[in-house]
Amino acid sequence: MDKQPMRPNPTERQSQQQPALHQSDADDDDENVKQLNECSHLYLSLQECLNKTDRNWRACQIEVKALKACNEKRKK
Repeated sequence: MDKQPMRPNPTERQSQQQPALHQSDADDDDENVKQLNECSHLYLSLQECLNKTDRNWRACQIEVKALKACNEKRKK
């Protein structure tokens, strides 16, 4: 019985050859978050809430209001 050579999984092969498709977008996001200074942790909390709630803004109003207040305080 002849064995065919094992073919690598296309997903594995792509991940080894190419950087992440949106890596530059992620890097840009990191820079934008850093610019928020003292509000960055609130922004990240909001993003985490949105991820947990399937982008439900109503469920994340505490985080939205906290980020808004921080940004307004920062502008003064």
